[in-house]
Amino acid sequence: MSHPSLSHFSAAEPYRKRPFIIGVCGGTGSGKTTVSRSIQATVGPEVIAYLEHDSYYNDHSHLSPEERARANYDHPDSLDTTLLIRHLHALCRWEAIDMPIYDFATHSRSIKTHRIDAAPVILVEGILILSEKSLRDMMDMRIFVDTDPDIRFIRRLHRDVEERGRTLQSIINQYMNTVRPMHLEFVEPSKRYADIIIPEGGNNRVAMEMIVSRILAILAQE
Repeated sequence: MSHPSLSHFSAAEPYRKRPFIIGVCGGTGSGKTTVSRSIQATVGPEVIAYLEHDSYYNDHSHLSPEERARANYDHPDSLDTTLLIRHLHALCRWEAIDMPIYDFATHSRSIKTHRIDAAPVILVEGILILSEKSLRDMMDMRIFVDTDPDIRFIRRLHRDVEERGRTLQSIINQYMNTVRPMHLEFVEPSKRYADIIIPEGGNNRVAMEMIVSRILAILAQE
């Protein structure tokens, strides 16, 4: 995609209007990250503060390994959305934040954090961000990435084996016991709050060009 340069935007410039907040939602393995990173790469990472809802999972270090494995990580209560909203308000005040770092292998929050500087665009990604009214009400653009369940499951299976070292049986058990039921209860119904629904995720060139053009137009107005 070819777009106008954004080289005139700089974190050092006195840009003080409220940042434009974009939410990218969709089921596990839908391609949310692909869409988010495509937006970030095309618009320019220097003008986007990128937050993943997954980083805000509640810490489970106080639980035994067995209890951590049985926990429901697909319910809204599993995430510290209150902290995420507080961080969004800080970014809207043009203050930097320290985003948590979550270790999915141990189901615990790291003592380290990731510094996120304020930027003209804030991009929030997660499976449950549209199911939380207080969170979605802050968003100026709501995107839902819509992908067939079988494709999503295959992607999740590959990710959890390759990146998180989990067994095939544990992935299947989690998918059937919590991932699928929570998707049907919370994620899928939240699609109705989306401004834009993208079939095929980041592979949908027309949708991606439309979204990026809209963001660039908003930045150009400022």
